[in-house]
Amino acid sequence: MFAKRQSALAAAAGSPPPKASLSFAPVVAALKKPPVAVAAAGGLLLAAGALFVAVLGDPRAGTPSARGEITREAASAAPLSGFEAFSIEGMDPYQALIATDPMSAGVEGGEALITLPDGAVVSGGVPVGAPRRAADPLAPAPIAGLSQPGPNGALPVIATDGRVPAQAYARPFRSNGKPRVALIVGGLGLNAVTTRAAIERLPAEVTLSFVPYADNLQSWIDQARAQGHEVLIEMPMEPSGYPDNDPGPYTLLASGGADDVTAKMNWLLGRATGYFGVTNYLGDRFMASDAGMNAFLGVLRQRGVAFLDDGSAGRRPGAWARASADRVIDQSQSPAAIMAQLNAIEALAKARGSAMGAGFSYPVTVEAAARWAEGLDARGLQLAPASAMTQRPGR
Repeated sequence: MFAKRQSALAAAAGSPPPKASLSFAPVVAALKKPPVAVAAAGGLLLAAGALFVAVLGDPRAGTPSARGEITREAASAAPLSGFEAFSIEGMDPYQALIATDPMSAGVEGGEALITLPDGAVVSGGVPVGAPRRAADPLAPAPIAGLSQPGPNGALPVIATDGRVPAQAYARPFRSNGKPRVALIVGGLGLNAVTTRAAIERLPAEVTLSFVPYADNLQSWIDQARAQGHEVLIEMPMEPSGYPDNDPGPYTLLASGGADDVTAKMNWLLGRATGYFGVTNYLGDRFMASDAGMNAFLGVLRQRGVAFLDDGSAGRRPGAWARASADRVIDQSQSPAAIMAQLNAIEALAKARGSAMGAGFSYPVTVEAAARWAEGLDARGLQLAPASAMTQRPGR
């Protein structure tokens, strides 16, 4: 085999090379196929564009342009605890809540300057963190004999020996003879950070009010009681503008009638145990209804539960025990405005012996209230739980 191959190469070694013929027939045949024709047209267009840029330059050469460097913030390593959320560093997201009105009292350079009772200063919207409170626990709930099965959960009941939830679940209080001030902070249970902060940062004598729709409501109430706070459950009541202004499911309606009110209260009261009373959430229209309020207060009276309102119920008697707040402290959400309301509560308590305020769990409210409570004793006042402000009907 190898000999024959060598002979062929030798024979061809001296012969001239064959003439090559140039033919476009295969190319033309391929271009007649539609897919090949489309691809060829696209390639021709791209080549023309590249040639245009190469010869004439960048067509956007004269257009203004700018460059910027983007830096991504590092993710938070872990969720904030309630204590951390209201420390100086943790309050940054809430600075928009703090007013810097040059017309406010104590102005320095156009920024609000608030001196809190113990000498701490809030200036230019920078909060001063109050310390974490030591626990002063209450008895765990439920307490035997104070509940019975209901259609949606355990319902409060007067025990056979006469004990009532309004007393058994209240924080014990003994007067020292000084004028008493009380504070209710509500809207708790929906936001975990603010709820933990209120539980951890406010004195045990501050009463906490929880939203009935909160997930893990019983757990929140248990945590609050373990810290020492007595608690309330909020009752959604029909406001003006309902249903556009809607407090939520199971809202007590002025037109509902006694059966409707009772059925909805069974759901609301059955959400958890361990509360000594209830408070209103909105409800100016419902509280103007004699039929609705009589049914509402009657249920509470039969179950031994207190009713404390935010001041809008007009001290209407009923329930097992009653009290009304004298002021809402945070209708204006600034340290200066909140401190002014707390100072007004102090003045009212000194004038008549006792006074009570109510507020929402805004970060600025919790911060101001925690600092305000620090110096009450030195100012001749005693901080009392809201249950100490209640009175039985006819007393």
